[in-house]
Amino acid sequence: MAEIEREAMEYDVVIVGAGPAGLSAAIRLKQLDADLQVVVLEKGSEVGAHILSGAVLDPCGLDALIPDWKEKGAPLNTPVTHDNFYMLGEAGQIRIPNFPMPPLMHNHGNYIVSMGNVCRWMAEQAEELGVEIFPGMACSELVFDGDRVKGVVAGVFGLEADGSIGENTEPGMELHGKYVFLSEGVRGSLAKEVIEKYDLSKGHEPQKFGLGMKEIWEIDPAKHKEGTVTHTMGWPLGSKAGGGSFIYHLENNQVYVGFAVHLNYKNPHLFPYMEFQRFKHHPMVAELLEGGKRVAYGARAMTEGGFQSMPKMVAPGVALLGCSVGMINVPRIKGNHNAMLSGKAAAEAAHAAIGAGRAGDELSDYETEVRSGAIGKDLKKVRNVKPIWSKFGLLASLVAGGFDMWTNTFGFSLFGTMKHGKNDAQSTEPADKHKKIDYPKPDGKLSFDRLTNVSFSMTNHEESQPAHLHLKDASVPLGTNLPQYAEPAQRYCPAGVYEIVEKDGKDEFVINFQNCVHCKTCDIKDPSQNITWVCPQGGDGPNYPNM
Repeated sequence: MAEIEREAMEYDVVIVGAGPAGLSAAIRLKQLDADLQVVVLEKGSEVGAHILSGAVLDPCGLDALIPDWKEKGAPLNTPVTHDNFYMLGEAGQIRIPNFPMPPLMHNHGNYIVSMGNVCRWMAEQAEELGVEIFPGMACSELVFDGDRVKGVVAGVFGLEADGSIGENTEPGMELHGKYVFLSEGVRGSLAKEVIEKYDLSKGHEPQKFGLGMKEIWEIDPAKHKEGTVTHTMGWPLGSKAGGGSFIYHLENNQVYVGFAVHLNYKNPHLFPYMEFQRFKHHPMVAELLEGGKRVAYGARAMTEGGFQSMPKMVAPGVALLGCSVGMINVPRIKGNHNAMLSGKAAAEAAHAAIGAGRAGDELSDYETEVRSGAIGKDLKKVRNVKPIWSKFGLLASLVAGGFDMWTNTFGFSLFGTMKHGKNDAQSTEPADKHKKIDYPKPDGKLSFDRLTNVSFSMTNHEESQPAHLHLKDASVPLGTNLPQYAEPAQRYCPAGVYEIVEKDGKDEFVINFQNCVHCKTCDIKDPSQNITWVCPQGGDGPNYPNM
């Protein structure tokens, strides 16, 4: 693409990604100085189209950014009224009482929300302040000025299927800024490049991830309990993998039903999507959903490494925000509040640097605020829960992890700061060490096959464009991953992108990139680290209505 001549536009700050972190940064910049030129570039067809989150929102981020959010009509309409925790067995459940849990685990004062709709509202607030927001603009490249990140390339359309330039190719344009903020969410392609180029992970633990899958259901009004939040652990995962579920009752007789699987599981035969579908047949869940209908589906990777896995967040001219760093509080299953706070902190640091004539240097004040301020304090309290779970299992995490959260409430930990060790790809073990797992066939009422569910994500990709899922070595899927790991891409992908088909008597590895919901699991979990996810052309991918 270097041979293409492009027009360039100059801004003070260029923000990649219209999620809670990017929009918070844009809003705060304009609050601080209305004359700053700020642009937000969003790869989804509209703001919110690619936003998927649980979500129970801790409003502390909004409180700090827009204190009068209620008066301004923020879509936080369903306060949490009941908070339930269950340990599931195959045929029953045991409720875990709330009283022994640390205060940080309580959800009263929080809201059940669609983060897609929250981001749509935040975009309105940003535009009222003068922020320029361009949806459908995928950022495909970084632009450098020496060692400094100078900007991004956005809006490339119409490449040929092989990636070459054709007569209908639109070259896009360069957007330059004194600072570039990368708020792409989990495993963003530009953030990944920046982390590797500047070796930002050096001295930090490897990032850990989970795969979150979510359906929206409309249920019988007689069963609906608005404001109720339920979390479960145990069946069907048991000792096979870490993870659990959530069921959130929002307004209009709808419930969010979600399931998370930690991606450090060992058995390559594990099929996270089918674990989710099996979960819905638990008697407690089936009784709630029977007679209802599934109206939406989506999936997204989540950062789970916590405090010790956050890489360095700044390099010359660039800062990583929100889940580009990894700011989810794992036991709380919450990261949106920290994403907002990170955007606010980055904006304040950039504003100060620009005002002091230091534009383009490293925003060290931002990094200091994240690690020592509200975000760092939130994550440091729970930093050992994930490694305890990974090393010693679910029950140990409940007891030892709970104890550690309590002691951290008072500022100390008997465990210090535990390490994660392997990354999630390295955690995958050879297939011959594990038994295959028999999964029941979906019944089409409570459980569904992947391709049917993907149709409820409204995913679409222009088929003539280059595939946005790149193999470093095309021989690896069949030559290495199939004999050693039973090619787990067939199972870990929640959208059925990867399959092995027989053609002319030979196996062929097929990438159905049109199905991709941009979860990034393949980029994370592939045991050979052979798959790289990059942005398709702008506007393509899922179109989540209410996630």
